[in-house]
Amino acid sequence: MAKVEVYTKAYCPYCMRAKALLAQKEITFEEYRIDLQPELRAQMIERASGGYTVPQIFIDDLHIGGCDEMMMLEAQGRLDPLLSN
Repeated sequence: MAKVEVYTKAYCPYCMRAKALLAQKEITFEEYRIDLQPELRAQMIERASGGYTVPQIFIDDLHIGGCDEMMMLEAQGRLDPLLSN
């Protein structure tokens, strides 16, 4: 199973949507709440090559982007192969 990491904030509809898709697929993930741990924001931006909005999603250290990018991978049938590594 792939290692999935998601940087999020509370009250973020995109974060909730991304987490709901992962939950629907029964994928466990590590959630980093940058609103509760602001020191993680700089780490997120560095790992995401400048991406500063949430969510920022990583699968096995591969940055796939945010919620829209993850939904696009899902629609194209490319998300499940990434998650099954």
